[in-house]
Amino acid sequence: MQNTVFLRQPSVLIFLSLLGLFTVVITGLSEGLGVGLVSTSFVKTLGKTLCLALVAVAMDLVWGYAGILSLGHFAFFGLGGYMIGMWLMYERTRGIVETSLAEAPIPPTAQEVTDAIGNQIFGVVGSSEFPLVWAFADSLAIQLVLVVAVPGLLALVFGWLAFRSRVTGVYLSILTQAMTLALALYLFQNDSGLRGNNGLSGLQNLPGMDHVPQAVLSVWFLWASALALGLGYVLSAWIVSGKFGSVIRGIRDNESRVRFLGYSVEGYKLFLFTLTAMIAGIAGALYYPQAGIINPAEIAPIASIYLAVWVAIGGRGRLYGAVVGAVFVSLVSSWFTGGQAPDLNLGVYTVKWVDWWLIVLGVSFVLVTLFAPKGMGGLVDLWTGRRAPQRHGADLGPDSSSLREKEAGE
Repeated sequence: MQNTVFLRQPSVLIFLSLLGLFTVVITGLSEGLGVGLVSTSFVKTLGKTLCLALVAVAMDLVWGYAGILSLGHFAFFGLGGYMIGMWLMYERTRGIVETSLAEAPIPPTAQEVTDAIGNQIFGVVGSSEFPLVWAFADSLAIQLVLVVAVPGLLALVFGWLAFRSRVTGVYLSILTQAMTLALALYLFQNDSGLRGNNGLSGLQNLPGMDHVPQAVLSVWFLWASALALGLGYVLSAWIVSGKFGSVIRGIRDNESRVRFLGYSVEGYKLFLFTLTAMIAGIAGALYYPQAGIINPAEIAPIASIYLAVWVAIGGRGRLYGAVVGAVFVSLVSSWFTGGQAPDLNLGVYTVKWVDWWLIVLGVSFVLVTLFAPKGMGGLVDLWTGRRAPQRHGADLGPDSSSLREKEAGE
């Protein structure tokens, strides 16, 4: 597998080398384990950016290679965050409650401890009982399984219903967006079991790690995010480099022809849609402990639209393009919206980038779509001298995209 990936995708070794070098350099410059030139908050920003790059790779697989414009993949990202967030919040609250009740003259019963935990977590929404969805919140192993199982199951059910009905194009995009909106609206309700609009908070505090400073934890999460991105990139490169990759590209270019050749188009699409949802769930499970909080606004449809913009700007159909787009837009967005970009005084009007950043991003997406469809990845093509193959000779098929006479003899 590895030889095939590295031979067919030389960019994989380059990407892994750059990712490893980046991780080592940031670790050496961090406050937690280095010389202190890079702040803890910025290390967390970089760790979160790597998670966004991972979900962008998943989006590129399903859109750039298979042609399925999903406007709901950030919902899978958020569900992964909710699954790990439930365990983090439960264990942190249990530690606080047990410490408090330990001073009581009469030792509390297990039920009293559970009731106190429930009151602490759900008191903000006027409840004290654990909903059914929290049944396994005290088990890290089960919640880690749910990180991939819940997004995967949702994608499997939705994809099966959509693909078997042969919904494609803009109609499928609208359906994925509707799914995301429905999920977000459900989570906004207090009786959803996930604290409604309040979401889950305090996720940056790892249970049993109170003695470890946030500066060190931020580096640990940076390592985990880099490892997940590296493994996700290799897996994605392996998928697109073999026969499976050829089939999904064929589905993207001409779905009817691939179906006529005897391939199960719906099966390929369903497998890829489900797999990328699981990858997105893993990315979300690493992202939100670094962010410290998750609420339903994170799953709103606009987030999935941003994800599509990142991939388009980076260059869809190129795994490294998805990473470049996500990293570039994420860091630039943090700079503009964080108040670090100086206001632009035009005399009659002062441009405040906090207010204008989304407009700049939208205009950039339109310009890239119209004038640079290869995105920032096209710049890499120019730098490496990558060109489209020269096609010569007579057509051996019904159109100009078929194998040609000269190529057949090579």
